[in-house]
Amino acid sequence: MVQDTPANGREGGRHEVVTLCGSTRFKEDFQKAQESLTLAGKLVISLGFFEHAEGKTISPETEALLAEIHRQRIDMSDSIFVINRDDYIGKSTASEIQYARAAGKTVNFMFPHGPEAHTGNLQD
Repeated sequence: MVQDTPANGREGGRHEVVTLCGSTRFKEDFQKAQESLTLAGKLVISLGFFEHAEGKTISPETEALLAEIHRQRIDMSDSIFVINRDDYIGKSTASEIQYARAAGKTVNFMFPHGPEAHTGNLQD
């Protein structure tokens, strides 16, 4: 029987909502994180489009639309989970981290995150 404990992602009668953030080139890591967090009892919101991993080009208008949609995902979440393979955090992801922090969201990283990280202008 599953109990309502933070250990299984459920607290106060609801599951923690987590939005995945990171470069769209790391599609496999997104899938691994989604599986792992779901099995830990989290409600996971991921990306619906991986232009870099799939070699697709998008217009500036589409890029702006996708950024707006992702900010709304963050608004709906309790926390974000950053996919930071090789400690890479690009400018879009850095912006999402700053947005989440400004909104009081918890920010967690898939891989250890240190000061030597390439952070796309992220200010820790």
